[in-house]
Amino acid sequence: MGVKQENGNLGKIVPVTDQGKHFSLQEIDDEIDLKAKKYLRGEGANLEVLKDKKLKGQLAVREELYGKSAKAAAKAEKWLMPSEGGYLEAEGIEKTWRIKQESIAREVDISSSKKQYDIVLPELGPYTLDFTSSGRYMAVAGRKGHLALMDMKNLSLIKELQVRETVRDVVFLHNELFFAAAQKKYPYIYNRDGTELHCLKEHGAVLKLQFLKNHFLLASINKFGQLHYQDVTMGQMVANYRTGLGRSDMMQVNPFNGVVALGHSGGTVTMWKPTSPTPLIKMLSHQGPISALGFHQSGHIMATAGMDKKIKIWDLRKFEPLQTLPGHAKTLDFSQKGLLASGTGSYVQILRDSSSGTHHYERYMTHSMVKGYQIRKLLFRPYEDVLGIGHSMGWSSILIPGSGEPNFDSWVANPFETSKQRREKEIHSLLDKLPPETIMLDPSRIGSVRPMRRREKPNKERDAEVEAAVASVKSVPLKNKTKGRNKASKRVGKKQEGILRAKRPYLEQQMKEEQELSQKKQRVSEAVKLPKSLQRFAKKKMS
Repeated sequence: MGVKQENGNLGKIVPVTDQGKHFSLQEIDDEIDLKAKKYLRGEGANLEVLKDKKLKGQLAVREELYGKSAKAAAKAEKWLMPSEGGYLEAEGIEKTWRIKQESIAREVDISSSKKQYDIVLPELGPYTLDFTSSGRYMAVAGRKGHLALMDMKNLSLIKELQVRETVRDVVFLHNELFFAAAQKKYPYIYNRDGTELHCLKEHGAVLKLQFLKNHFLLASINKFGQLHYQDVTMGQMVANYRTGLGRSDMMQVNPFNGVVALGHSGGTVTMWKPTSPTPLIKMLSHQGPISALGFHQSGHIMATAGMDKKIKIWDLRKFEPLQTLPGHAKTLDFSQKGLLASGTGSYVQILRDSSSGTHHYERYMTHSMVKGYQIRKLLFRPYEDVLGIGHSMGWSSILIPGSGEPNFDSWVANPFETSKQRREKEIHSLLDKLPPETIMLDPSRIGSVRPMRRREKPNKERDAEVEAAVASVKSVPLKNKTKGRNKASKRVGKKQEGILRAKRPYLEQQMKEEQELSQKKQRVSEAVKLPKSLQRFAKKKMS
């Protein structure tokens, strides 16, 4: 804010930007009103048409409250969230992917330059890693049994331990106090002090672990191709399914709907939920085995890489490829701002959406590791412009400008939360835990009312004929039988048989019409063209 003085008198305070340009208060109000539109809950109600004065007054008060809350949210966005994401910008004929990490380190501040490091532990690798949702803590696991928990804010080691057996994967649970490690025979759960809490023997020899934080489910895939879901709050095994597609160590969770995607050696990607023994989707993505999977933060975009040396970007709303890029990738990961990192051998490539919204990716940055390093996993650190790299000689961290969300929501993920805030958040998340039944491809269907099946309109002529036939049967007198065959129950049974015999031809005609209608609907559904990725699995006509 700047103070403007004229003739020695103190004038009104006028905001000043970094370029020295002055903005009037009217311009600021117009900007806030423009920002408030995206926080409004649709168009306001038309109160003029209401005749009930009481209802009209109540709705007017509510509409005024909605307007105030939208304006408060717009002011908070302008003044309390000043950080803006920035990308590398090239001048003239420069290319951003030619800029090295050394050049970036010279230009950034001291705290950012500390986030660029290389930890070398050649005897214990290759390494894999995982971050908490706030990006404050990192867990690393070496193939030779090394487990470590680090505080990334202070760059300090919290705990490390040696389990003396193979470790294939590591993942945090709902917060930094617990993490799970996939070891040689079984997965184990440890606390922050390195104490072993549980041994999950039902999972078997697990290759990959994923945690669904909204459902408190630990998902795993073992070397026999079995998919397990276990509730970590109650310890109950929610689901155990055989995929039937062989060994797979490619598993990712869609952040939008909680669906688990698996990549298989036949080039197919299957999507699962814990309440279905069969995959929700089975799509042919590549002509060779799947080598990497990754989901965009929106959940509508998926990236896959295969041994056919292709990287494909998929639109999961239509199950069609948006873009096919040449190249091979052993690991893929999307950042919070939509950057795509791919790694193979000792080479890292960062792709960026060239024009926001079109999902047409182009090369943004590149980084070459020391010759001989074999990259195992790439993972963007949340709320930081940092990419973590787990490789055969340890783990590294490089700076990727524009990859992280610049402003964090303390109610969602707070990197500076205290122990009391962590306890409160844990209780609230347990109370808000979603049941496994809420995992589905389209979560917007949750809470909606299932439409009633349209019943056929009553056929008055047919009903009249049925009633006439029943009346004629009832009017026929029954013959008197010999003793023992003329009981009241026998007579009622005979009369009921006659009524059913009269109704039968009309019921058979109705069933025939329903069957013809269902066959017609099936022919119409078969005429609808399936997406290319699903055509292979369509039922073929019998010749």
